[in-house]
Amino acid sequence: MTPAARLQAALELIEEVEADARPADAVVSAWFRSRRDLNDRDHGELSDLLYAVLRGHARLNWHLAKQRREPTARNRLLAWLALGEGKTRDQIQRLFTGGRFAPAALTDGEGVLLARLQGGTLEHPEMPDGVLGECPDWALGPMQSRFGEAFTREMAAMLRPPPLDLRVNPLKGTRESVLEALRRIGFEAQACRMAPHGIRLPRRLSLARLPMLKTGAVEIQDEGSQLVALLVGARPGERVVDFCAGAGGKTLAMACDMANKGAVIACDISEARLKRAAGRFRGAGLHNIQTRVLTSERDKWVKRHKGGFDRVLVDAPCSGTGTWRRNPDARWRAQDAGLEALAALQREILDSAARLVKPGGRLVYATCSLLAEENEAQVEAFLAAHPEFRLVPLGEAAPQITGSAHPDYLSLTPARHGTDGFFAAAMTRDAPVTA
Repeated sequence: MTPAARLQAALELIEEVEADARPADAVVSAWFRSRRDLNDRDHGELSDLLYAVLRGHARLNWHLAKQRREPTARNRLLAWLALGEGKTRDQIQRLFTGGRFAPAALTDGEGVLLARLQGGTLEHPEMPDGVLGECPDWALGPMQSRFGEAFTREMAAMLRPPPLDLRVNPLKGTRESVLEALRRIGFEAQACRMAPHGIRLPRRLSLARLPMLKTGAVEIQDEGSQLVALLVGARPGERVVDFCAGAGGKTLAMACDMANKGAVIACDISEARLKRAAGRFRGAGLHNIQTRVLTSERDKWVKRHKGGFDRVLVDAPCSGTGTWRRNPDARWRAQDAGLEALAALQREILDSAARLVKPGGRLVYATCSLLAEENEAQVEAFLAAHPEFRLVPLGEAAPQITGSAHPDYLSLTPARHGTDGFFAAAMTRDAPVTA
C-alpha cells in the first residue's frame, strides 16, 4: 500500500468509525474483514493512524475551531498530519493528489489551514485542561475530583497506546513455557508485575502471529481484568456466578482457577455475546462453565437460585472511563445523562445479584471505571442498605495483590499501575438470604 493509498484508506476508516454506533474496535475488525487485499503491515499502519487521530480528537478539534474550520474527518486527518506527524504543507500536498487510490486534492482552504498549522504541536498552552487531557465535559469534574493533582498525569497515561496483555491458561501450560515460546518467535514478552498468569507484550500486533491463541493456551486480557478475577477467589469444586459475563474473559480466568472443577454460570442479557463466549470456553478446554441468558437483572432465575453460590462476580456495565487508552472513541460516545442512568442500573444489578450469595459466600462488585460515583459510592450505598454483608479489605480478600491505590478496594489506574482503570470490592454475606 502506497503512502497516499494508506491515507485514503485511513480517511474511509475514520469516517466509518464516526458514522457507526458500534465501538471503534468492532468497526475496524469488520472493515478489515471486508478488505482482503490488505496485509498485516497495512493493518498495523492503518490501525496506528486511526487510533492516533481518535486519541487526538479534542485537541485536533480545538485547533480546527481556532482556524474556523469544521471538525470533519478529513480536516482532523490533515491536522494530525501537520501537528502529530510534523509534515509540511508541501509534503501533504504530494500525498493528496486526487489520483487513483489517493485522497482528493487539497482545496485552497485546506492549503491555508496547513500553512497555519505548519510547525505547530498538538498541545497548545491555551488549551483548557479537559482538551489537553481529552476528557469530555461530562467526566471532567468527576475525574478531577477523583485524581486531584494527579489528573494531568492520569489523563496523559490514557493517551498512550496500551500494551497487549495475555493470560496464560494454566490447564494448557505455564507462564514460563509461553514466555519462552513467545521469545523464540521474536517477541519481547515479559511477565506481568501483579497478575500471576499475565504476560505483557509492549505493543499490539497482528493476532495471527500468536499461534498460542488458536490453541487456547493464552487469552487476551488486560492485567487489571485478571486481578479482578483473582479477587473473586474461585476455588475447585465451588459454585460461581459471573453475573455480567459479556465476552467471558473473567469467566475463563475464574474457571481456570477452579481447575475445571465445580461450576461457573456465565450470565448475560445478550444471547449473542454468550454464544461467542461459549466458543472461547470450548477452545480453552474448559468444561465447568454453563451459560444462562437473563431477561434482566431481576430475572426469575435469580430468585429461584438465591443463596446457592459460593462466589458471585458483578462486573457491572459502566462508563468505561478506565478503558479510554484502548477505546479512545468511547469517551465521546457517553452523554451527561448516561452517568446517572448507569449508576441506577448498577445499583439494581448489584442488589439483585447479591441474592445469589450464600452465607459465608463472597460478592465482588467491579467496574472498568475510574469514577467514584460508579465505584466507592456504589459499594458504600449497598453496604448501608444490606447489613447482612460486610466489606472484606483487599489485604484479607487477596493478600497476593499489592500496590492498590486504595487500602480496602482493588483500585488500578493507567498511570500508577500500567493497566486499564479497574475497581473491585469484595464483600461477604454473614446472614441468610431473606428475600
